[in-house]
Parts: sequence; structure tokens; C-alpha cells
Amino acid sequence: MRQKYYIFFLAVVAALGGFLFGFDTAVISGALSPLIRYYGLESQPLWQGWLVSSVVLGCVLGALASGLLADKSGRKGAMIVTGILFLTSSLGAAFSTTFNIFIGFRLVAGVAVGIAAMVSPLYIAEVSPVAIRGRLVALNQFALTLGILIAYISNHLVDRIYVQDGSLAGLVEATEIWRIMLGIAVIPSLLFLVLLLFVPESPRFLALQGKEERAKSILSRLNDDQTALVEWNTISQTLNAKDITLRNLFKPPLGKSTFIALYLAIFSQLSGIDLVLHYGPIILEKAGFSFADSLLGQLSFGIVLVLFTILALWKVDTLGRKPLLLLGNAGIFLMLILIGYFFREASFSEIGLLTAISAFVAFFAFSMGPIPWIVMSEIFPAKVRGQAMALATFSLFSANWLVAQLFPLGMEYWGGHRTFWLLALFTLPTFWLVWKIMPETKGKVLESQLSH
Repeated sequence: MRQKYYIFFLAVVAALGGFLFGFDTAVISGALSPLIRYYGLESQPLWQGWLVSSVVLGCVLGALASGLLADKSGRKGAMIVTGILFLTSSLGAAFSTTFNIFIGFRLVAGVAVGIAAMVSPLYIAEVSPVAIRGRLVALNQFALTLGILIAYISNHLVDRIYVQDGSLAGLVEATEIWRIMLGIAVIPSLLFLVLLLFVPESPRFLALQGKEERAKSILSRLNDDQTALVEWNTISQTLNAKDITLRNLFKPPLGKSTFIALYLAIFSQLSGIDLVLHYGPIILEKAGFSFADSLLGQLSFGIVLVLFTILALWKVDTLGRKPLLLLGNAGIFLMLILIGYFFREASFSEIGLLTAISAFVAFFAFSMGPIPWIVMSEIFPAKVRGQAMALATFSLFSANWLVAQLFPLGMEYWGGHRTFWLLALFTLPTFWLVWKIMPETKGKVLESQLSH
């Protein structure tokens, strides 16, 4: 029982990286309208996109660095770096004096997110027992969604206390409410850094560094003696294998795993989920909602996201990865078609639009949200897992950046209905990939996947 609590503690601490990932990327949604007004960008959709996509571009850079950082400094060392970057970017953005300085600190926040997005699930996967590994890796996604929800709640409360009650009016000027919204991330950043002092390095990373006794000691703390021995034997077999270079990821036998990881990473973002998470209030305002009502609508999306991520936590190790992906992708496709329909109709139902977007978020939350991260952490051998996940994370955020940057232009020149219908088309090939190519990784030891 003590081992289970210890493993859960390690997973929760690592998942705080996911929480900060969610909070820092989602907090901009509520701050976006005030920022647009503050910097006078009302008629400049390209620069509106840059306000949001700058953090995503930082994610791309962070993802590029994450594999090297995780392999050189360790999984724990990489998480410490992300905590420092989260803290620095939160303070810097809150006290920015110009648009360019603000963008610079949002880029720093993105670098932190890009590293945390890869390292947190990687660390959790490497310290988790086989039977509950999917659930614990999904815990990182749950923390991410919780971070998104807390960001929405925080934005709503700041708006209510500052604008409606006036209690915070003395802290910043009337047009600078965004400073408070962004500065709140300092608190979880500090908590993350403090708790990291109490977690060990990943036993698999220690083994790769030749620190076998320390690796065995940590494995013994995480498992019973027999399981620890089995884990060590499988790890030892991969350590004795020849070194794998990044180029080998695209050759047999790893090429198939690389294709699956890159596909899931890219197409999880082409579903358009981050448009709802980042641009939700703007989307609702364009549909006729007031700013305050749009923040409430965004809050409801956050609640749905958390609740249905819990469904993934509950079922991913029993139903498996493939059924959840197939069911979720079908729902995502149908809801994107419906959202596009509501944008096409001039006299659409506001409740109908809210329901369709909420259902879209729900289907994503138990499928294309957590499952790609779980699968990516499971289908590569230890020697190349960091590099492979970094490559997949880089691809994910590259797609994310492209969608975030182009969305305001799409809404402006194509209209909402064509934009969402295009996103619906991107979901169709996923059925084929999951059904025909992707293996079921439920219940398999990390080092015994088919790609080895």
C-alpha cells in the first residue's frame, strides 16, 4: 500500500508540469480580449493570432530541446528547468511594458510547456507499474485539463472581482486586467519547484547512465521484489542492445511506431481543440455573447474537459487505447460538422452552439487528448524514448502553432462554418490509422513493445 501511495505521489508531482502546461496555454483565452484592446489590435487578425500562437511557437522550440535535455540532464532535471521557466515567464508577462516584451515572455512560457509536455508523461511512464501505467500517464492529461479549468475559473473570478466588484481595481489600470490573470501562474510554478526536491530520478534514465545500483534501488521502492527483478531484466536487455540514432526512428523496426506517434501528435491538434481552449471567448463573442457570458461559456468547456478526462483515467487500462480513440474520433467529427452548421445559420441557437462545442470537448477529452501521449510513451525503447517523444511533441506543437496562427484569418475570410468543416475533414484518416495500423499497448511492459 505504501508503494502505491509513493508512486501516486511521484505521478502527481510530475503531473504538475501538465497542470502548468494547461494553465499557461489556457489563461490567454480570458486575457485575449483585454490584450487586444490594450494593444489596439481590434482590426488586425494576424497580430491577434500572434498573441496566441507565440506561446505555441515557444512550445515548438521547447519540444525540440526536450529530448536532448531529458537525455543529458535527466527527467527530473528537465522538469526542474521547466519549473524555473514557468516562474520566469509568469512574472515577466505580468510586468511586461511593451508588446514585444510580452511576446518574448510568452515564448519563454511556450518553451517551458514544450519541455513539460514531453518530460512529464515520460517520467510517469518510466516509474509506473504496468497494470496502472495508462491511468497514471493519463493523470498528466487530467492535470493539464485541470490547469485549463483553473485558468478559466481564475479568469472569471478576476473579471468579476476586478470589473464588477472593483476589489482589485487598485492593482493595475482598468485596461490591464490581463496582468493579474497571467501573474497568478507564479503560485503553481513555485509549488512545482518545491515538490520536485522530493522525487527521485527515473530508474530507466539512471540505468542508461550506468548507475545500476541506484536504478535497482528505486525500482525496489516502486515494485515488489519479483516485479522489480522482471523490470530490471527487461531494462537490461535494452541496455545491451546497440545504440539507436534519430535516423533509425524512420527505418524498420521503429518506422511504424514513429509514423503512429507523429500522426497522433499532429492530428490531435488538427481536430481544433486548442481553438476552443484558446479562442473560446472570442468564438462566443463573434457568435453574439457578451465578454462576461463568453467567460462563463469557456468555464463550462473547462468543466466538461476535466470530467471526461476522468472517464479516460477510469477506462484506459480496462477498455484499452484503441476503443477510446475510435469512439472519441467519431464524436469529434460529428460535433465539428454541427458547430460549422450553427455558424452557417444566421438565426442559430446559442444553447445549441454551446452544447455542440461542449460535446466536442467531451469527445476529445477521453480520446485524442490523453491517448496520443500514452501511446507515444509506450511504443519506443528506452534508449530512444526521449528523442522519439521529443520529435512527436515537436510535431504536435508545430501543428498547434499553424492552426492557432491561421484560425483568426480563417474566421475572418472563410467564415466559421467552412473553418470548422475543414477541421472535420482532418479527423477522417484517423479511423483508418487506429483500426488498421496502431497496436493495442494496454498491459504491456515498456521494453516489450512490438517496435523493438
